[in-house]
Amino acid sequence: LPARRLDGLEYNPWVEFVELAKEYETVNLGQGFPNFPPPDFAVEAFQQAVSGDFMLNQYTMAFGYPPLTKILASFFGKLLGQELDPLENVLVTVGAYGALFTAFQALVDEGDEVIIIEPFFDCYEPMTLMAGGRPVFVSLKPVFSKAELELVARLCQQHDVLCIADEVYQWLVYDGLQHISIASLPGMWARTLTIGSAGKTFSATGWKVGWVLGPDHIMRHLRTVHQNSIFHCPTQGQVAVTKSFEREQLHMGQPSSYFVQLPKAMQRNRDHMTHSLQSVGLKPVLSQGSYFLIADISDFKSKMPDLPGAAEEPYDRRFVKWMIKNKGLVAIPVSIFYSVPHQKDFDHYIRFCFVKDEATLQAMDKKLQKWKAELGP
Repeated sequence: LPARRLDGLEYNPWVEFVELAKEYETVNLGQGFPNFPPPDFAVEAFQQAVSGDFMLNQYTMAFGYPPLTKILASFFGKLLGQELDPLENVLVTVGAYGALFTAFQALVDEGDEVIIIEPFFDCYEPMTLMAGGRPVFVSLKPVFSKAELELVARLCQQHDVLCIADEVYQWLVYDGLQHISIASLPGMWARTLTIGSAGKTFSATGWKVGWVLGPDHIMRHLRTVHQNSIFHCPTQGQVAVTKSFEREQLHMGQPSSYFVQLPKAMQRNRDHMTHSLQSVGLKPVLSQGSYFLIADISDFKSKMPDLPGAAEEPYDRRFVKWMIKNKGLVAIPVSIFYSVPHQKDFDHYIRFCFVKDEATLQAMDKKLQKWKAELGP
């Protein structure tokens, strides 16, 4: 029999939509990963790590390859306004996913309330439950400002709350806006864990190199979980990420910086996709960051309310299945990123990933042009 901590966690919404996408001739704009290569300097760094020093095939330090923890401390210390110690304030994990799991296991006790802002990455709720915590959901409206972030920071301090900040998309910010780390706000460093991902940073999601930054009095508990679970992350991926950050530190803020080039290119993709989706009556909400944009499907909900599916199934899930089968386009229903009681309130949005190559965007355009022709004049 499975452990009780797994009760009710068997279902994974991704499996259903990924399997359905395989059955039809589709353009997959659902899952969030680039289908173009990482930058040349990152690939070369990985190749060198694999073919160079043979000792890089062996264990490194348990809490992170020392040159990597050093560059992460230096790089993010400047951004967060803190003097970071590579040994005390940095932990390297198996992707941001591993960082999240380690944090929940280290800090969430039986019965603890964990406030989860919706829409949320779908692992937050099961990770809370597996740690014995009690999820409490707060829904965002389609706006999120610095003033709101400052309000969250004040509430954390007022109520002595720890903050876990999943900031994997911090470099993918558009329209001249800037990412603000909550740990950089006054009074927040001492109570915040900041999570990052080389996968999102260098467009190499399969490398599974992530990290957590935070004060030693919190980080020591994560190190306890880490040393009693995975103990150590693959060395060569860490070496490649080290070299990539060292390169970026030299080019920071310049046109040659990948952190400058990638968001510019992805903003063009976002704008392309926005224009294309509008042609069939989908209403994109302009995304200020990340890999994704949300489209409002309220008009379809009014015109086609009775799509196939179970009566209690949120409309956006039925719509995505209909779109996969009939239009050959894969998106993800936004309701899967909400708690069950709130899903019906947010069942008129679907999510598309625009971090794709030119060929994928052109294939999307063809599907949408066909759809537009079917709508008639």
